[in-house]
Amino acid sequence: CHTGADPDHKMPIRVVTETAWHNLFARNMFIQEHDPVILANHVPEYTILHAPGFQAIPEEDGTNSEAFVILHLGRKEVIIGGTHYAGEIKKSMFSIMNFLLPQKGVLPMHCSANFGDTKDDVALFFGLSGTGKTTLSADTTRTLIGDDEHGWSENGVFNFEGGCYAKVIRLSPEGEPEIYATTRRFGTILENVEMDSGRRRLDLDSSAFTENTRASYPIPHIPNATREGRGGHPKNVVFLTADAFGVLPPVSKLTREQAMYHFLSGYTAKVAGTERGVTEPQPNFSACFGAPFLPLNPTEYAGLLGKKLDEAGADVWLVNTGWSGGPYGVGSRIDLPHTRSMIRALLDGTLSGAPTRPDPVFGVHVPETCPGVPSEILQPRSTWEDKNAYDAQARKLAGMFRENFKQFNDDTTKEVREAGPTAE
Repeated sequence: CHTGADPDHKMPIRVVTETAWHNLFARNMFIQEHDPVILANHVPEYTILHAPGFQAIPEEDGTNSEAFVILHLGRKEVIIGGTHYAGEIKKSMFSIMNFLLPQKGVLPMHCSANFGDTKDDVALFFGLSGTGKTTLSADTTRTLIGDDEHGWSENGVFNFEGGCYAKVIRLSPEGEPEIYATTRRFGTILENVEMDSGRRRLDLDSSAFTENTRASYPIPHIPNATREGRGGHPKNVVFLTADAFGVLPPVSKLTREQAMYHFLSGYTAKVAGTERGVTEPQPNFSACFGAPFLPLNPTEYAGLLGKKLDEAGADVWLVNTGWSGGPYGVGSRIDLPHTRSMIRALLDGTLSGAPTRPDPVFGVHVPETCPGVPSEILQPRSTWEDKNAYDAQARKLAGMFRENFKQFNDDTTKEVREAGPTAE
């Protein structure tokens, strides 16, 4: 198989697995080659050896746990052991593409992508696990390019993968009909999902194994997905965050400098069950919304993003899919229908020229109105009963932003450094 739907930047690979379901996962998630002539001459650039039954001994092997992912760029090999979590297979190749593509002027991105009536109406959705990349890009009115990993080349946006890897915890046919339907289709792999083996009924609401329940399925399982895996240059770029503090606006427009600042910050909350030991959301900054997969300095990716944004003239937005009316445990998660209305309005241009007001703490430009969304929801402070508590939480998060960004101060311009929160 290979990664990369752009013929100019595709990478032939080979995946050797210990179990059949992991082999099917690789078949789902990478791009299959059906031409028998090309297959007969297939020479992999990289090989992934997947042995989940083999565990490391940290004291002897120098690993951090019994699970390990070893990537050798010189030998062009990946060895995965001690973990059955299938996501490591695809993320190892994503890390490799993050090393190779910037050297060709191509921006690798941890984002989903879709397009509207034409391939020139592309939207990108950046975000970490649980922020809504897969959910919000699976829009019945738009064509899905991919849900997680893409490149932005001189030709436009292209998918690295041939499938999707969606979180399915508490998935519903009403909220996410297209993704829900894939859990009933042949060829979909359900990972960590509880099932009544007698009745063969799934319980998608159960977190008995972990909150990080997953479905891996070929992208044609989504009826309005493009099998070509490509689109034009983006018109809109959306940064998704699940703010556990409940103080970021649900939608705001960013200047170019703010876009660079928030891209490097990559703020969200770790969602319960996604990582070991995380039992409730915790603030998390992950550069470029994918720090674990970046072999190069994050500012190199940010520099490429700035160049691409300038060339495409794309609008950049910050969308909070997290909490409103209070922090986690007090407030409530922003309603998905409201978020969908905001996404629809920014994609169709309604919000592009709409009146905005700067957020007093974070400086981002918040629309005064949005079709289908109560106006008071757009201003996060107005949703809190205790305004003083909001002010304290906002200042606390602003301080965390500034503290985290210190690592980039020497490699960014004064304009970018000053594009973050200003309130003390």
